[in-house]
Amino acid sequence: MNIYKLQYTDKATGDADLLAKGTYEVVEGEQVYRNGTQAIVYIGQIVKVPATYDDEGHELTPPIYYDGVYYDLMTSEEIDFGVNEIFPTNCAHSFLGWPQDAEGTDIEPTILTTP
Repeated sequence: MNIYKLQYTDKATGDADLLAKGTYEVVEGEQVYRNGTQAIVYIGQIVKVPATYDDEGHELTPPIYYDGVYYDLMTSEEIDFGVNEIFPTNCAHSFLGWPQDAEGTDIEPTILTTP
């Protein structure tokens, strides 16, 4: 399985690139995965510095975000995303059975065991 972490300037650009690369198509208004795509997760903006609030919950300083919007994609295909592919650590999102920081090609799932 291949897991890609992607960054785009905005959602429209990201959606258009994923569509152009054949990861999904739109059928009767619904997104349908294609060509080995198992999941596309739109993460959106990621907070770099959290907002601060007073004791009454009023925002004192707004959050600061990393540039752009983010996606995670799981597919059996190898796809060249060029400069849009990123390699973060300490990720906020993971796919069930795969390590939290999984990225790249030919990733093997973690075997989940129960005590």
